[in-house]
Amino acid sequence: MSNFSVVREFVLLGFSHLHEFQILLFAFILLIYVLTLLGNLTIITLTCLDSRLHSPMYFFLCNFSFMEVLVTSTVVPRMLADLLSTHKTMSLAECLTQSFFYFSLGSTNFLILTVMAFDRYMAICRPLHYPTIMNNSVCVKLVVLCWVVGFLSIISPTLQKTRLWFCGPNVIDHYFCDSAPLLKLSCSDTRHIEFMDFFLSLLFVLATMLLIVVSYVLIVAAVLHIPSSSGRRKAFSTCASHLTVVVLGYGSAIFIYVRPGKGHSTHLNKVVALMTSVVTPFLNPFIFTFRNEKVKEVIEDMTKRILVRDPA
Repeated sequence: MSNFSVVREFVLLGFSHLHEFQILLFAFILLIYVLTLLGNLTIITLTCLDSRLHSPMYFFLCNFSFMEVLVTSTVVPRMLADLLSTHKTMSLAECLTQSFFYFSLGSTNFLILTVMAFDRYMAICRPLHYPTIMNNSVCVKLVVLCWVVGFLSIISPTLQKTRLWFCGPNVIDHYFCDSAPLLKLSCSDTRHIEFMDFFLSLLFVLATMLLIVVSYVLIVAAVLHIPSSSGRRKAFSTCASHLTVVVLGYGSAIFIYVRPGKGHSTHLNKVVALMTSVVTPFLNPFIFTFRNEKVKEVIEDMTKRILVRDPA
C-alpha cells in the first residue's frame, strides 16, 4: 500500500448540486428541525405531567418521541452546518461515530415501534390480562431491552469499519456518513461488512415489520368481532396513529437499506433518506396529536389552564 496515501478525512457532498438554493434549504430544514424538537418535546412533557397519559401506550410513545429527537439531532445539525460552510470535511472517527449513533438509534426505533404494536395487541385482544401483563416493570424492561439490543447490534460492524483501509477518493455522496457510501470508498474487502449490514437491515426492518403485521392481523380479527360500530371505531382509532408512523418509517427504510445493489448512493437515495431523518420525526408529533383523542384533550385542557391563569 506504499503507493497510496492514507485518507484521513472525508468530504460530504450533501446537496452541493443545489448550490444556488443552499440558504433557502438551510432555512427550510432549520425550521423543520425546530418544529420537530418542539413537537416531540411537547409530547414528552405532556406524558410526564398529565396523569391521563400515564399508561403503557403513552409511555412507549414518550420513548419513541425521545428517540426521534435523538435520531434527527444525530444528522440535522451537521447537515445545517455544511449547508453554510465551504469546508464540508469529516474525520473517519467523526464519520463512524455519527454512523454508529444513527443506526443504533434507528434500530432501537424499529424495536420500540414493534413493542408499541404488541402493546396494542394486548390491549385489544387480551383486555382482561392487559393490566397484569403490561405493568410498569414490564414496560420499563421492554424499553431498556430495545435500547440495549439496538446499540449492541451496531457495535460489531462499527468496530470492523475502524479497521478498513481508505486510500482512494474521499468524497461521500451523502449528507451524513451512511454506511454504503462509506464502504464504497474503502480499498479493503468490505463484503463481510456489507453482508452484516444487509443482515441487520433484514433483522431490524423486515423482521420487526413482520411482527407488526402479525399483531395488526390479530387486532383486526379481534376488532371485527366487536358488536358495536362505536366500539370498533374506538379500537381502530387507538391504532391509527401507530400504523401511519409505521408506514412512513418502514417505507423509506426498506427502499434504502433492504434491497440488493444499494451501494450506489444517488440523489434519490438522499431525498428518501430525508424522510427517515428529517420529515418523519417532524410529522410524528402531529400524527399522534391529531389522530389521538386523549392527547388532543390533554392539550386543550392545558391550553385552557394557561390562558385563564390569573397573571397576578
